[in-house]
Amino acid sequence: MKYTQLGRTGLKVSRLVLGTMNFGPQTDEPDSHAIMDAALDAGLNFFDTANVYGWGENKGRTETIIGNWFAKGGDRRDKVVLATKVYGNMAADGASPWPNHDKLSALNIRRAVEASLKRLQTDYIDVYQFHHIDRRTPFEEIWQAIDTLVQQGKILYVGSSNFPGYKIAQANEIAARRHGTIGLVSEQCLYNLAERRAEMEVIPAAQEYGLGVIPWSPLHGGLLGGVIKKEAEGGRRASGRAADALANTAMRAQIQAYEDLLDKHGVEPGEAGLAWLLTRPGVTGPIVGPRTAEQLDSALRAVELELSEELLAGLDEIFPGPGPSPEAFAW
Repeated sequence: MKYTQLGRTGLKVSRLVLGTMNFGPQTDEPDSHAIMDAALDAGLNFFDTANVYGWGENKGRTETIIGNWFAKGGDRRDKVVLATKVYGNMAADGASPWPNHDKLSALNIRRAVEASLKRLQTDYIDVYQFHHIDRRTPFEEIWQAIDTLVQQGKILYVGSSNFPGYKIAQANEIAARRHGTIGLVSEQCLYNLAERRAEMEVIPAAQEYGLGVIPWSPLHGGLLGGVIKKEAEGGRRASGRAADALANTAMRAQIQAYEDLLDKHGVEPGEAGLAWLLTRPGVTGPIVGPRTAEQLDSALRAVELELSEELLAGLDEIFPGPGPSPEAFAW
């Protein structure tokens, strides 16, 4: 496994991030534990989750699965850089949520941290991430709550997720005015070959303020994982976002060109999609969310995959990025 610093911090993390969103809803606890063991054995030390994972009636289930894995011992917790998130309401779907049980008020942050620590069976969280922007809560309040938690040793670093560039700037400018507050150190955003809008402002803002970029959905819901070839071979059919995209004739042609290019170079689509992200400026590592040990093995191979200049140029032709702002829309 290869490692890098998380943004401007001294924290070393693996170039792949183990996403755990499938643990519980799609992968049972024993298999989830086996995947985490395999990831740790391979040197993957950066694990990402969220308090709402488990979804529906089972929000919090994923953190509980991870906590039970930590409880097995063997230095599991000590070896892992653990990231979780706060924002969503933890009430079961269909239940009436109580006021102050979501978003980023100081009250909810305090409550959510304590609940996550209990489920995760740990006394600290390495990277505590804001899952979304809160338009109603000022950053002065948010940072005050965070400062207290850092002083208590319950969290070490803070990251954002799904923030626009201007909110990254706003958060860190306000943090800079608070003595001893490091501010955001990472941004988790939607970024992949088929969805490159983050290159316009989010990634430049992250680089300017020293945040590590952690792309989620690196294969765009499976669209970049060889979906057309799998369908032709009678494998798992596209669903969700990937199925919707393939219903568009132009997008299907684009994905077919992508798969043909990689077939020409003898590279697996899923591995290429991850390897491409690892070449992008500012990217710490993409989040991979394996449902099985075999999917984890495929993701791990991407770290060692070197894409030729010819292949990178071909990928840019098929999936041209928007370019940085303001040139992308002004000139």
